[in-house]
Formats: sequence, C-alpha cells, structure tokens
Amino acid sequence: MESDLRLMIIRRILSVCQLTNGSVIFNQERCSLKMSKKVTSITGSGNASPPSLASKSKGLRADAQRNRDKLLEIAHRVFTTHGIKISMDDIARHAGMGVGTVYRHFPTKEELFGAVMVSHKTRLIEEAKKWLHHEDPGEAFFRYFAIVIREAIANKAITDALVRSSLKKDEALIEIAEDFWREINQLLVRAQKSGSVRKEASIEDIRFLLTCILQANGDGNSFPDRIVSIIFDGLRGTEHNHKKSRS
Repeated sequence: MESDLRLMIIRRILSVCQLTNGSVIFNQERCSLKMSKKVTSITGSGNASPPSLASKSKGLRADAQRNRDKLLEIAHRVFTTHGIKISMDDIARHAGMGVGTVYRHFPTKEELFGAVMVSHKTRLIEEAKKWLHHEDPGEAFFRYFAIVIREAIANKAITDALVRSSLKKDEALIEIAEDFWREINQLLVRAQKSGSVRKEASIEDIRFLLTCILQANGDGNSFPDRIVSIIFDGLRGTEHNHKKSRS
C-alpha cells in the first residue's frame, strides 16, 4: 500500500516536471525548487554531487542554449559595470528576460557569477590555442600576455570578487583556471625555446607579474603601456637582444 502511494506521488510529480539526467527542467510555474529537490532525491542516489558550472549547459535545447549564452554575455557586462552586488532582477532586466528564466538557468547569483567566469576563461583559453600556431613564438607569447593583462584590468572588479568568494573552490573554476595557466605555460616554453624569452622565467613568475600589474594599476581601467613595456623588456631573451643589436 505504501509503495503504491509513493509510486502515485512520483507519477504526479513527473506529470508536472520533465526529468533530464537526474535533475529537473522547469516547464511550468507550479514546478517549484522545493519539488525539484524531492524528485532529485528520489531519482538519484542522494549522495551524488551537483553538476559543475561547466556541465550544466549540456543537453539544452537550441533556444534555451541561446538564452543561456545571451544571459552569460549580459551578466558579464553587468558584473563588470556594476559589480557583483547587482540583483538577479536587474540582471534579468538588462538581459530582456523574465527573472524566472534567469533562475531556471542559474538558481543563485553565485552560480551565474561562476558560469560567467568559466565562460570568460574558456574564451581566453581558445585564444591561447590560436597563438600556439603563430609563426613567431616570441610575438605569440608577448601579444597574448598583453591580451590577458588587458582582460584582467577590464574585469578586475569581478576577478577580485572571485578571489574573495567561495567560488574559487568550485571544481569547474579550478579546472578552467588550471587549463588557462597551462596554455600560457605552453606559450612561455615555446618562446623560451626560440630564445625570445629568458630561460629562467617560470609560469609562477608570470602569475606574479600579472598580480603586480593589477595591484599597481589600482582601480584604473586604462592599459599601463609604459609599465607593461618595461616588464616585457625584462622578460625578453637573448634572441631578441641579438636581433635588436643587429638592427
């Protein structure tokens, strides 16, 4: 009798919600967040970890994926302009979406912020992969490093917030950050082999230099050309110096 009652409840819930990969996609207003937790506990093991920020976009319909991509783009711009204290209602207004749509994609502002950071770093990683095929390893490293500095300055507000928040412990963010620095390291090693960058420079040095540039620039949004030029000159290797002396 009790098992029949449980089956009846499950069927009633399933008539309201659509289940995908053990999580709930909200199709109607009456399918509440509280109900989704019940369904997940029934369909899952109860001990499974929540999906990472990077994996939540998989399996979305084309229109839902477009909405998510647009939301991430707008949220990135809004976070950069207004900081992370802006409300989800305001983000929805800027995106031209209902707040319910925003919450369906990202139940909390922390998840939205984390997804913005993952999307941003993913774009930088794709850019780094392109520079790995550049014919001049030295130019590839220094031009990409300049791009990273410019992006870091433009996004300093949300980058600082990320450092101070618990989001830095999210597996997706940790993984994407490791991939990001791995690509920079490949550019660095390639440039060192060509003699364009000093051999003793390490990826830890590059991290430190980036941090120093951001701190020295303060709250300014302008690119510190003179400082970056001095730092780059200090990183250049023997091959660059030979070319300079011959010219």
